[in-house]
Amino acid sequence: MRYILLLHRYLAVAVGLLMVLWCLSGFVMMYQSYPSLSPQQQLAGLAPLDLRDCCTLGDTRFNPTAPLPALRVEMLLGDPVLRFSGFSLRTAEGGTSSVLNLRTGQALQTLNPEQVLEVARQYGRGNAIVGEPHSLGIIDIDQWTLQSARRNRPTWHFAFDDTAATEIYVSGASGEVFQKTTRRERVLAWLGAIPHWLYPTALRQNGALWNEIVIWSAVAGSFLAATGLYVGIARLRRNRAGQWSSPFRGWWYWHHVSGLVFGILTLTWVFSGLLTMNPWGALSGGGGTPYRQEIQGRATWSEFSTFLSFIVERVNANKYQRLETAPFNGRFYALASQAREPNVRLDVEGRLALLTENEVRAALTPLSAPVLALDLLLQEDSYYYGGKGGDRGGEVNLPVYRVSLADAENTRLYIDKDSGAVRTLNADGRWSRWLRTGLHDLDFAVLRQQPVWDIVVMLLLAGVTLLCLIGTWLAIARVRLDWRILRGRWRRRASTAKLNPHSRHTDIRTP
Repeated sequence: MRYILLLHRYLAVAVGLLMVLWCLSGFVMMYQSYPSLSPQQQLAGLAPLDLRDCCTLGDTRFNPTAPLPALRVEMLLGDPVLRFSGFSLRTAEGGTSSVLNLRTGQALQTLNPEQVLEVARQYGRGNAIVGEPHSLGIIDIDQWTLQSARRNRPTWHFAFDDTAATEIYVSGASGEVFQKTTRRERVLAWLGAIPHWLYPTALRQNGALWNEIVIWSAVAGSFLAATGLYVGIARLRRNRAGQWSSPFRGWWYWHHVSGLVFGILTLTWVFSGLLTMNPWGALSGGGGTPYRQEIQGRATWSEFSTFLSFIVERVNANKYQRLETAPFNGRFYALASQAREPNVRLDVEGRLALLTENEVRAALTPLSAPVLALDLLLQEDSYYYGGKGGDRGGEVNLPVYRVSLADAENTRLYIDKDSGAVRTLNADGRWSRWLRTGLHDLDFAVLRQQPVWDIVVMLLLAGVTLLCLIGTWLAIARVRLDWRILRGRWRRRASTAKLNPHSRHTDIRTP
């Protein structure tokens, strides 16, 4: 018991303040996570498609029967462009680009300052931002572009003179806006996500070091909570009335009692936080099955060329802001998107193509695992659901086809009825949902409605915060006392040795 108590005490000194910081930042994280550019904001920042005098691939030669990669058609600086992945085109300036101008047939060259400024203006107009963007120059990396600036080089930073103090980041290579922040998001991130994730720029730039620090800090926090629970239960005593009670007094009493009440929750939160880092590959997460690719298949460049020839002739193409490929069962389909409206699924000839149950069944037939059940899910279930307020996620599309497969992992598939997009859930995904999302966010159906979740989490988080705060303060005070006692012993021994320097060698035998 003595050694467990010492371990608990010194772990509290080592990571106790960090645990308090995680708790305090957790209050902010309930409602504001790390700043990001939402897909809806990026889409709204695009001009409507103008496919006049379109479309040509220029001198670029694609094998008509080759599999088609993920493609998007958007507007950039008044021209329709094709954005793709998996290969690069040579630009006139000697570089490479993954963007092709469909009006000129030329690969996109690096944008000049005037062109990048126009991209920023278009984003502001599309998102109803009042005020003009002002260039803050090219950056290498900053707090808000830690994982995206380098792959979007050269990265241009712009600030709007609106009341929200909006700032955006534009890639000079692709012409895309890839990050957005506001004053409120930046301030709350410094109070929430950055301390909660240990996310300052200087540390996060070294991904391997950051990963190890977060994992081992969470491991230490888990041991702190576990040893505290053990000591707290072991120190319970029966009073004269035969009831269990604490033998402590003062602040030690309150720490003991609060540990018994909130100790399990503290351990649950810090351990599930550790699991969110997927330490040593403990949980690989969902989506690792091959079924998505088997169901969607690949379209070809020939089908895409056919689609372009048809879509150009359609007069309603200009009401959309993006066309992107969405193959299903090995056939070409595309999603036509516009801001704040549902996606529209089109076939290879540009006609409306709703996903039917027969089409889904046909795509499932060749799968390597037999289908146990196929039903149309009309409401959320435990694995397919959206956030309920705050910053805990967005809405999900319903209805959706839910498929259960008879494979070793009891895989479940969710097939979007509008787009044909496939979400897979295997055994690792189910464990991840309950051990990481469920335990760390208290994301359970009974708590998901507001204001139930807000009230419950606020009260529980306040209790854990007080437990960690009192415990850290007491541990620091006790360790300081231990060191004063230890220094006193050393000084007394040193004084004794000084007064009697030969005491260890004196021969006390009588002659």
